[in-house]
Amino acid sequence: MSDAGNWCLIESDPGVFTEMLQGFGVKGLQVDELYSLEHHETTLAKPVYGLVFLFKWRPGDEPCGVPSNNGNIFFAQQVIQNACATQAIINMLMNIDDPEVELGSILKEYKEFALDFDPATRGECLSNSDKIRTVHNSFARPTLYELDIKGGKSEDNYHFVTYIPIGNKVYELDGLREAPIEVAEIEEDWMDAVTPAIQKRIQKYSEGEIHFNLLAVVPNRKQKLEEMLKSCQEANVNHDLDDQVHELNIEIAREDRRIQQYQKENARRRHNYLPFVVELLKVLAKEGKLIPLFDKAINQAKERAGQKALLDLKRKQ
Repeated sequence: MSDAGNWCLIESDPGVFTEMLQGFGVKGLQVDELYSLEHHETTLAKPVYGLVFLFKWRPGDEPCGVPSNNGNIFFAQQVIQNACATQAIINMLMNIDDPEVELGSILKEYKEFALDFDPATRGECLSNSDKIRTVHNSFARPTLYELDIKGGKSEDNYHFVTYIPIGNKVYELDGLREAPIEVAEIEEDWMDAVTPAIQKRIQKYSEGEIHFNLLAVVPNRKQKLEEMLKSCQEANVNHDLDDQVHELNIEIAREDRRIQQYQKENARRRHNYLPFVVELLKVLAKEGKLIPLFDKAINQAKERAGQKALLDLKRKQ
């Protein structure tokens, strides 16, 4: 796997991915977190363009489907360490065919250049894109990690893949595979079709494993609301649509607050708290509080470990 410069680790968070889309210049999309596949109809805007799935990676895992040679799929293999989050979202974006979605100059340039290449060469092109790497590396190291085959134990490795509907089938695009994986045929809603595949993957893991995360790429909510507001204002000649205008303004303000919260969280991710932590430890040590706090933390950790062991024993019985 190529180094192609340093690529940082990225957290599986809707605010991170939404800002990444903005960094690429993508318009018309945002990323929302999906807590339950059973409730996607009521929790997500339509259409759902694709899903980004984070899971604990294990060597030798079999794909939940069969390899596909569909030439209409843009698929790039991952040749960059620590870049599977960006790999997953870009593989998805390259396959979205909607006039309301703009890729932006960075991704358009990459797609046009790599369109006629094989998956491995497309991955090499992505790895050598300074513009894509700059957007990727604008985020600090998070608490959830991407796959780094050369570092750490396998149980500490996390990986991103994407699911997307193309034609009448659902595909899994995993940069570590040689080809797209055909997951299911679509009868009505592609989200209903992909649900069993994701559930099957989750069920492969041991009971109690909760390190999964599912993000959905959907239309940009604020943009849609502003378009609706403009239409209402133009049609509101006799003020009979005042209530709708008022409600839309409330919804837009709510979206503004959400965006501001994302911006604050991302700013905190980028901030270096190490100097503050070092100074805090110095003050605690000077006042004789550091060792007692350390001992207390150790005792609490032992108590939690004992409680967990007891709970596991009861479950086995």
